[in-house]
Amino acid sequence: EFFGPHGPALLILVLPAVVYGLFLACNQADCLSVWPTLHIPSSLKALPESLTLFSWEAMGVFGAWFGGLALLHLILPGKRVQGAPLPDGSRLTYKLNGALRNGTLKAMSVYWPHLQAQWEGAMLSGHGSSGYPWYDFWMGRELNPRTGTFDWKEFCEMYPGLIGWVIINLGMAHKQYMDIGRVTNSMVLVNAFQLYYVVDALWNEPSILSTMDITTDGFGYMLAFGDLAWVPFVFSCSSRYLADYPMDLSAAGVAAVLAVKLLGYYIFRGANGQKDTFRRNPDHPSVAHLKTMPTTRGTKLIISGWWGMSRHINYLGDWIMGVAWCMPCGLAGLYSIIPYFYCIYFATLLIHRERRDDAACRKKYGRDWDKYCAMVKYRIVPYVY
Repeated sequence: EFFGPHGPALLILVLPAVVYGLFLACNQADCLSVWPTLHIPSSLKALPESLTLFSWEAMGVFGAWFGGLALLHLILPGKRVQGAPLPDGSRLTYKLNGALRNGTLKAMSVYWPHLQAQWEGAMLSGHGSSGYPWYDFWMGRELNPRTGTFDWKEFCEMYPGLIGWVIINLGMAHKQYMDIGRVTNSMVLVNAFQLYYVVDALWNEPSILSTMDITTDGFGYMLAFGDLAWVPFVFSCSSRYLADYPMDLSAAGVAAVLAVKLLGYYIFRGANGQKDTFRRNPDHPSVAHLKTMPTTRGTKLIISGWWGMSRHINYLGDWIMGVAWCMPCGLAGLYSIIPYFYCIYFATLLIHRERRDDAACRKKYGRDWDKYCAMVKYRIVPYVY
């Protein structure tokens, strides 16, 4: 995966270029058109004079942001929650207080977990100890790098990037207000949808402890770059587009966006809620009727309800919500890919993640997984994929 053992060396260069490319391809000067004819924006013909690739001011702001959140995470009260069992059977305790509260710094945080993993006694990630340096750096050598009780991976997954994404969106709304004297309904929708997503993630913070990012992947470049750069600066593409090209949706347009959003949320929250309830108490009245398949590991796999429709029905709901985040940009997606980049990228991510999860489950359950796949045939989209 990730284009072989040396592929991550290329990804480490390509992904930051994509982040810059999204800005260069669509900004207040012009926007890349892909239909019906390819139009190269003026911003790509020559770098804007105002573009600065490095700034001590920007680094200072990001450093203060990262450090301030880390300090709040340490001093604010929070509940202590045990994580999923580790390969040696032990469990780590996490401090969760999400409901209360540039690139150089990112690189430093990647190198430091990576170096910690060389120390004797560090628990290594199964994916990050292949012996291929670039691959291990990408995946992360140590599974749960910590400084004292401060867990670097869980912190970066939940705080700087997610909250930073909201701050950038609000900044785009403010820019729109300064330019035209008001905030359009399309900008309000994007901000409201994505703010709710982040608040929901922070409110339900304990659920992240059972995800692949925490239980399986080390804290390498993939997660560090994704958490600290990709999430805040790529996921905010729609609000940035609307800051440069403000528009108001009709009443019918607003209704259509809300309908798609509610459909996605209904699937996403319904599926995840059903799974979480079953894990906590399989005899609960809301899940007691579900059909299950026993495994030789002594656990049960759900084969009815939401999870009888597809093996990752929650991914479908998540993606549909992502489409709703892009729809406020109107018909811009018909001629420019940038405003709809998130939902295109997200579909690719979810398909790749489903494949990784499938491989992990096949290894975990053996022949039981083949039986399960025969009963729940579809991967993400019922009757389609």
